[in-house]
Parts: sequence; structure tokens; C-alpha cells
Amino acid sequence: MNSFKGVGSGVRLLITALVLLGLWQAVVSFTQVPSFILPSPQAVLAKLVTRYPVLIEHGWVTAQEILLGLMLGLVMGLVFALQMLLFAPLRRWLLPILIASQAIPVFAIAPILMLWLGYGITSKVVMAAIIIFFPVTTCCYDGLRSTPQGYLDLANTLSASRWQLLWHVRLPAAMPALASGIRVAVVVAPIGAVVGEWVGSSAGLGYLMLQANARMHIDEMFAALFVLAAMAVTLYFVTDRLLRRAIWWHSTY
Repeated sequence: MNSFKGVGSGVRLLITALVLLGLWQAVVSFTQVPSFILPSPQAVLAKLVTRYPVLIEHGWVTAQEILLGLMLGLVMGLVFALQMLLFAPLRRWLLPILIASQAIPVFAIAPILMLWLGYGITSKVVMAAIIIFFPVTTCCYDGLRSTPQGYLDLANTLSASRWQLLWHVRLPAAMPALASGIRVAVVVAPIGAVVGEWVGSSAGLGYLMLQANARMHIDEMFAALFVLAAMAVTLYFVTDRLLRRAIWWHSTY
């Protein structure tokens, strides 16, 4: 059954992509818009073929930033959520930090991170981690504190310790909420990585887009966007499949 669902999702994704490409081609054909404003799908496809090695090279750099940023952001979010749950007085101090991490625009802190961490991969990883920090923390915290009271009463009846209660009851009950946060994080993590590359870098898809835009190679910029979108969609569906298998006991997930 799961395999049929996977095939159905792939078919729907293919149909959606073909419809969007058709609409794109229709806009280019009927409006006769210059190619330096909106290139045709054929021009972008040709650039994907001719610049394939360069796109893969820069795409691999961006993929590393996204994956490392996801791991760092997930760890940070889980730690903060556990701290807010287990230490109530500390919650009053951590909550303003959590809100401030999202209140400040990403573009505002990107130059500061470049100054502190340099133009290498570290600043981009931290940028991606910061942008996913809020959804992961809030989803995990909401899941941890929304554990059904019946589960908690049963664990207390069995004389479960505080850590046993956390590990065997609260964390499994919070997994569906945490999974929602992870799915959001997978979608927005590329934003942090690419923004970091725009501010300052020597490699990555964001860097390639800036260079292509400066040379008015708009078809190459669209090709880089296509690679980035393909990476994000693939990462989302892989993550979603893994989460569904990991949370097998949650029938409604």
C-alpha cells in the first residue's frame, strides 16, 4: 500500500511540474518577453545540460550546508524544548531568546555571521540552523507538554522516574508534533543557506545565481533555481517517508 502511495505522489508531482512548465512556455510564447527577463523552459533545460558539472559542484556545497544546518537546528531545537519543559524557571529566560531568533530578519544577521564565522561553510550552516530553530523548538515543546494525562497517570502508577517518564512517555507522544516541525524545517532550511551564500561566499547555488545575474545569464540563474528546488523537494519527500516509518504507532500521521 505504501509503495502505491509513493507512486501516486510521484505521478502527481510529475503532472504538476508539466503543467507549470506548460504555463511558463505559454507566458513566454504569448508575451514575447525578452530572454534576459524570463528565459524559455528550453533555454533553461539547455543550460542545465551544458552547465551540469558546474551546477552539481555548487549544488553539493549547498546540500552540505542544508544538511548540516538541519542537524544543528534539530539538536538546538530539541535541547531548548527539553530545557523549557524540565526547568520551568528557565523557560522565562529562554522564551525571549526563542522569539528574538525569529523577530530579527535573516538578512540583518547574515553580515554579522559572516564577520564572526568567516565566508566558509560554517556561517551558512549556522544561518540555516537559526532559520529552522523556531519551528522545531515550538513544535517539540508543544508536543512534550501535550502528552495525554492518561499516559502520565499510568506511568506514575508504575512508579516511573522523571527520566523514564520523559524517554518512554513524553518523547514518543511528542514525535508527531516534532515531525511536523521537522517537515517545516526541511522546507525552510535552504533559505538560510542560500541567503548566507548571497551575502558572502565563493561556492554554492546562491553564489552561482549572483554570478549569473551579474553577467545577465538569466537562464543559468533559473537553472540553479531548478536544482535548488529539486533538492528541496527530494529532501522533503525522503524526510516525510522516514518520519512515517519512524512514527509507525501513530495511525493518523
